[in-house]
Amino acid sequence: MQYQNEQFQEIRDGIRSLCAGFPDEYFRQIDEQRGYPEAFVNALMGAGWLSAMIPEQYGGSGLGLSAATVIMEEINRCGGNAGAVHGQMYNMSTLLRNGTAEQKARYLPRIAAGELRIQSMAVTEPTTGTDTTQLKTTAVKRDGRYVVNGQKVWISRVQHSDLMVLLARTTPLAEVGKKSEGMSIFIVDLKDAMKQGLTVRPISNMVNHETNELFFDNLEIPEENLIGEEGKGFRYILDGLNAERTLIAAECIGDGRWFVERATRYANERIVFDRPIGKNQGVQFPIAQAYIDVESADLMRFKAAQLFDAHQPCGAEANMAKYLAARASWEAANVCLQTHGGFGFACEYHVERKFRETRLYQVAPISTNLIFSYVAEHVLGLPRSF
Repeated sequence: MQYQNEQFQEIRDGIRSLCAGFPDEYFRQIDEQRGYPEAFVNALMGAGWLSAMIPEQYGGSGLGLSAATVIMEEINRCGGNAGAVHGQMYNMSTLLRNGTAEQKARYLPRIAAGELRIQSMAVTEPTTGTDTTQLKTTAVKRDGRYVVNGQKVWISRVQHSDLMVLLARTTPLAEVGKKSEGMSIFIVDLKDAMKQGLTVRPISNMVNHETNELFFDNLEIPEENLIGEEGKGFRYILDGLNAERTLIAAECIGDGRWFVERATRYANERIVFDRPIGKNQGVQFPIAQAYIDVESADLMRFKAAQLFDAHQPCGAEANMAKYLAARASWEAANVCLQTHGGFGFACEYHVERKFRETRLYQVAPISTNLIFSYVAEHVLGLPRSF
């Protein structure tokens, strides 16, 4: 497809060249140490890849979401994990599309220069999950500042970010006409917040993904850190979530291609009964199916990204892209592990690490069942199920 293979080939080549300096062994050691790939992230920022969506007037490349998805895809296809950096891209879109001119001038040049990271988005809460309109965290305006109280959970990269996008309720639920109203989004300076009202509690997990519980105790946020109009935050955040789901679809496509390539290579090299195991249809057919599924998901990824870049509605396409790509990468992971047999469980082959990493996207950032519900209600016109 010309759109994928030619338009973005320079980006693909650039990311592959950078990733060549961070081979599988680098990411295996980071995983074993339960560490953060600081050197890799610094290299990406230094080369300007994480400021791809920032307009040129602020020091960025002025590219769209389509290009950003290619960057994320290639990181994963090269054996890395873009989950360490993808927040920079979708949080960027929230600021770009809804921030004031003053906010953009204040933050974007420093983000483009690699001086600031905006890696974190605080939406999910322990008692509400994906029922975002029921969130309990409040932001009450007092004397030109907002005072925040509440709790968030599964908030990623807080410990490796300078800025965070926060969704909180500014008008009580009982006082709004629609439950999606009365929520607002803010930019939070994390270094200041951790000194005067924000407590961060890390959550250990199976994929070495830096994620946390957050506790807000009278955290004060300056009024000028409100993004957009007060009470319209839910609408703004959906824009960022569409970008998030499209980016993660691209990461899954990168994972899927990594699994297919590794399975194919091993099936050609592994000799049993004096013949490569890839000669057996029982081995080659599942790999072929995995390849087909990944390539099919890729088409929906680009459809969603193109709509987003054109400022067209893309909620259905973003959700479907995430579903198709996450399913394809997970099936490719199973095929790759099965092809390797017992060696697939050996850390030195790197399959088990990638296997764990791609499994996450069956659950996050939105589960498969919630995508089904979205499509059923918003696309097919079926009654709301919850």
